Amino acid sequence: MRLDIEVEDRFGITGEILSSLAQNNHVLLTMEMYLYHIFVHLEEKAVTPENITENLNAVTGVKNVTKIDLLPTERRRQHLDALIAHLPELILDIDAQGIIMAANDAAAEIFGKNPKALEGTKNALQGAKIQDYIDLPLHDFLNPESTTLEVSIWDQPLLTDITPIKSDESDKIIGAVIVMRNMRQVGKQISTVQQPFGEDLNNIIGSSTIMQDLKKRTKRFAALELPVLITGETGTGKELFAKALHAQSPRINKPFLVINCAALPENLLESELFGYADGAFSGAKKGGKPGLCELADGGSIFLDEIGEMSLYIQAKLLRFIQDQSFRRVGGTREITVDVKIISATHRNLEKMAEEGHFREDLFYRLNVLNIFLPPLRERRKDIAELAEFFLKQAAEHTASEMPLLSADAITSMRKYRWGGNVREMQNLLFRAVALNEKSVMTQSDLQIATETSSSEPYEHYVQADVASWKEAQTEFEKNLLLNLYPHFPSTRKLAARLKVSHNKIAQKLRKYDIE
Repeated sequence: MRLDIEVEDRFGITGEILSSLAQNNHVLLTMEMYLYHIFVHLEEKAVTPENITENLNAVTGVKNVTKIDLLPTERRRQHLDALIAHLPELILDIDAQGIIMAANDAAAEIFGKNPKALEGTKNALQGAKIQDYIDLPLHDFLNPESTTLEVSIWDQPLLTDITPIKSDESDKIIGAVIVMRNMRQVGKQISTVQQPFGEDLNNIIGSSTIMQDLKKRTKRFAALELPVLITGETGTGKELFAKALHAQSPRINKPFLVINCAALPENLLESELFGYADGAFSGAKKGGKPGLCELADGGSIFLDEIGEMSLYIQAKLLRFIQDQSFRRVGGTREITVDVKIISATHRNLEKMAEEGHFREDLFYRLNVLNIFLPPLRERRKDIAELAEFFLKQAAEHTASEMPLLSADAITSMRKYRWGGNVREMQNLLFRAVALNEKSVMTQSDLQIATETSSSEPYEHYVQADVASWKEAQTEFEKNLLLNLYPHFPSTRKLAARLKVSHNKIAQKLRKYDIE
């Protein structure tokens, strides 16, 4: 029987309560004391709760006696056990001899497969030696410092955090808490840190026809389990679309990991992608290290600037895409995963393949589905909307009021070429807001010049890569109108400039979604 005895704060009241219980032959099993409350656990016997309450109420200072189900410590332990039991990580508590003192349900499910375990329950693990399950020397578990290493259970690699438990009276190690996570769990945690805010199609700014078509295509491609190649100039938002592809897919709750292939040398890129085995090279982490392909299991991996990848890594990536399997650097075990590949580049991979700088077979593997992101100068209709978004973002970052853009500022932004595309616009507006002290920003505040060179359309055409005569004509025509329309902003003015009918100009402007 468990009782909550509410008492006054009086010296000696605890001793009087114990005397009352002893005089009435009640066997005390446990006692807990808190301010104004004394909790007791009594051995069950043929005494009614009413009699016990009557005896305790006779003690001066006892205000109330209530029967309860659990003592405070028992209740906290029950909640803690429930919490730990339902954690996805495998959790073990061992003593200084490596004996398992406690385990949660996840650990029991994995370790219970061992023939030495009588049954797949956490109670079956208690009393067993940790080395019956993990082939590591005991001193690795009882290291004075917290360590992280990789272990393998039934050929399943687990990232393991080992935290020593030290005596309160000395630094002597009396045990350790072991927390193990599978690679999918680790990958999801890394993904959450890398991409804390989910990106979907609603985060992509732009209401022009070309952007609406791109969003529809992205949504269709997201549902397909095929590689996607995203191309476009630097700063057009390739990573944003990659995130949207993942967020719209059935893999949304799985890892989404990103690696920039241009930022790492060949040997480091290989180990980052595919990981390395224990002892693969000098300075390698004990137990090895999983790569992004392994951590992204079940989810997606985004290979940014894939055109910068060496031919050696391309060959290894090709095999991975074909079989969804690989070996770690220096390893012999074949690892199979389920990963969707999303890649991006600002380079012409087809031309690189023709020149021998990119594997042709890999190009066709990556280019099953493709998304081309147009430069900002080809979707000028979205400029005002993008500007408003970046102004709001910049104002939040600088803790200032969001300024407005004057008509001449918007006009100049629509006429500007934006060589760095959306990223250039973002940087320009952030800089302008940081320096701004007015409620309305003009063209001079933005510090951009209106481009007036009539030769620009021809220069753009000469640099363009085209596949046919018809495509070249279309490209030239579209860029000619894009660059002249801001200077002749009506169908009649533009028709007069080009010496054609205004109906023809109106038709072409609608065709190319130019406003």
